[in-house]
Amino acid sequence: MLMKGKKGVILGVANDKSIAYGIAKACAAQGAKIAFTYLNDSLKKRVEPIAAEFGSEALVYPCDVSNPQEIKDLRIALEKDLGEIDFIVHSIAFAPKEGLSGRFHNITKEAFDIAMDISVFSLIEVTKELKPLLSNNSSILTLTYYGGAKYIPNYNLMGVAKAALEMTTKYLAEDLGKDGIRVNAISAGPIRTLAAAGIGDFRFMLKWNEAHSPLKKNVSIDEVGNSGMYLLSDLSSAVTGEIHYVDSGFNIMGMPAVEFEEGGKPRIAWNGTDK
Repeated sequence: MLMKGKKGVILGVANDKSIAYGIAKACAAQGAKIAFTYLNDSLKKRVEPIAAEFGSEALVYPCDVSNPQEIKDLRIALEKDLGEIDFIVHSIAFAPKEGLSGRFHNITKEAFDIAMDISVFSLIEVTKELKPLLSNNSSILTLTYYGGAKYIPNYNLMGVAKAALEMTTKYLAEDLGKDGIRVNAISAGPIRTLAAAGIGDFRFMLKWNEAHSPLKKNVSIDEVGNSGMYLLSDLSSAVTGEIHYVDSGFNIMGMPAVEFEEGGKPRIAWNGTDK
């Protein structure tokens, strides 16, 4: 088993449809012992059954990353219950609703600050606080999206936050490499998750990705989970600072493949069916 004997914490599991759940499932299947965090009492009710599924009933902790004291309390609890840990999964992102729609230049400073604090700085703060617990061959993983590299409609402020998160991943990788700590990010294709529910025209995004990715399909949380397990395991012992795309190859496309009707009119195929 690839992760037998390894211990770690996953921050940000929302439900059994989330990417973080897919990562937890893959890691647990390979023998990892996993702790979980939750934001508030409402989410605690969702996280506890997931923790129980993986035999981690006693390893569920509150952690609102906007509250530095809760991150410190998490470190104390993990040290008490697990001692040294081998991995951290940061699956946390948030932008106020007004930051995900409308004209981009109308975004407020308040919304910008909130998105950057929760989605980006939290990775730095969690890393700093939990670093004393990390083993000499440990791995940190965060989650990003293609909207941090290229413009994606309705992603707006979150795209800027993901761009900052990706560079934070690279700078942390350089900084922590000397300590034997690897830092990587997964850029997953669009998946129906709780977080995705806040993005306008998400169904169209799914159809577009499926139609124009080389593999002509969308990805699942299990596929992303397997890639996450790889980046957390010793299989990726020489990999750090990477933005690892798990999106059926969509990110390599410069423009969609278009068929032309007689007369030169473009026709875009959706799963073999014209729309």
